[in-house]
Amino acid sequence: MTETFTLYKLMVLYLLKKVDFPLATTQISDFMLGKEYTTYFRLQETLSKLVDSNMIQAENTYRRTLYHLTGDGEKTIELLQGNINYEIRRDIDAFVQENEFDLREELSARSTYYLNTKQEYEARCQIMEGQDSLLDLKLTVPTKAEAETISRNWNARSQEIYMELIGKLL
Repeated sequence: MTETFTLYKLMVLYLLKKVDFPLATTQISDFMLGKEYTTYFRLQETLSKLVDSNMIQAENTYRRTLYHLTGDGEKTIELLQGNINYEIRRDIDAFVQENEFDLREELSARSTYYLNTKQEYEARCQIMEGQDSLLDLKLTVPTKAEAETISRNWNARSQEIYMELIGKLL
């Protein structure tokens, strides 16, 4: 069982190494569960153990968690990627190659909300390109429900809003 979890950990690290942006839990699940490498619960345990051991970093945003490869994780996968058999590495490489644009596009819009020091809610809406922010917008609203709605709608309409802003400002 320990060897199996070690393989799962290495697979997640290898997957994160193959992209230059974070991946959401759902994106990692799409690969691991789609190829029937593991179950949902084992994957969650694997991600948790990787976070606990500082191999990956979890970033919580509105309705999703994004995972980044840490320096320790990068060193580990560089040393141990040979322990993942060729067929699995080929599957990961193919998954990234076939889905890279969609994976990146899905994560370009980020939103979160929080209660500020004035007891108002702030919805933070971003459009990211890799680690760079193309747009970072904070909207202050009086209720949590409004902040949730803004965050939810941002994920669906961010590109349209961004293009409208650019069109108005240029």
